[in-house]
Amino acid sequence: MTGKHIEANKDYWNAQAPGWVAAGERLWAAKTPEWGNWGIPDGQAEMLPTDMTGMTAIELGCGTGYVSGWMVRRGAEVTAVDQSKEQLATAKRLAAEHETCVAFIEANAEAVPLPDSSFDFAVSEYGAAIWCDPDIWVPEAHRLLRRGGTLAFLGNHPLTIVCSPLSGDAIDRTLHRPYRKMHMADWTEVEIDPGGIEFNRTFADWMDLFQRVGFEVLRYQELFAPPEARGMRFPTPADWAHDFPVEQIWILRKR
Repeated sequence: MTGKHIEANKDYWNAQAPGWVAAGERLWAAKTPEWGNWGIPDGQAEMLPTDMTGMTAIELGCGTGYVSGWMVRRGAEVTAVDQSKEQLATAKRLAAEHETCVAFIEANAEAVPLPDSSFDFAVSEYGAAIWCDPDIWVPEAHRLLRRGGTLAFLGNHPLTIVCSPLSGDAIDRTLHRPYRKMHMADWTEVEIDPGGIEFNRTFADWMDLFQRVGFEVLRYQELFAPPEARGMRFPTPADWAHDFPVEQIWILRKR
């Protein structure tokens, strides 16, 4: 894999890793999962099967690994992939502290060094869902899944991209970017809070990709900030996220 985003995002997340330790510790300790930047309760998002006994699962872009921990608690045999050595160090430490067996692999989710048809379930909360090129990582997830296997992923809603000022300032109620042909958003050199390189697509382009790759859509869900939410989460004001979907969930099945 030679895309500019791979090295840029690896460097970004190695540098960012210390700032995500506390969140990782909190989410590993959580009794039930909570999803996305606004902590949506598991019963409202339903990213994971309630019972994963006997399932093999992979997390694509695991960060601090808490989603993998949740899957192990539900009975799955779990492999977790991330290209950030520093994030994996935190994930491995927390897995050991929680006496949770996860097989961690340092690799990019666009090229996972594992055989075809190895898993029943694949998941990404952010991770590959926004930091990898969907034209590459979605086919890779399809390759890794057995026939009838499920891919679940959560990432930014397309509206967050078109409503993001070019300066990197907080999302607002103006359309700053074209929706048509949406693909890559490069935050590495923006004026305010530079970041990595993210990906998203229009709804029609997501659906076209799934059809071409060989996935069928089981469920699509848009997430808003909870009514009680205030302040800002990763440049999204709560009052914006009360009125507009800030995140999206796709649940797909391999044909």
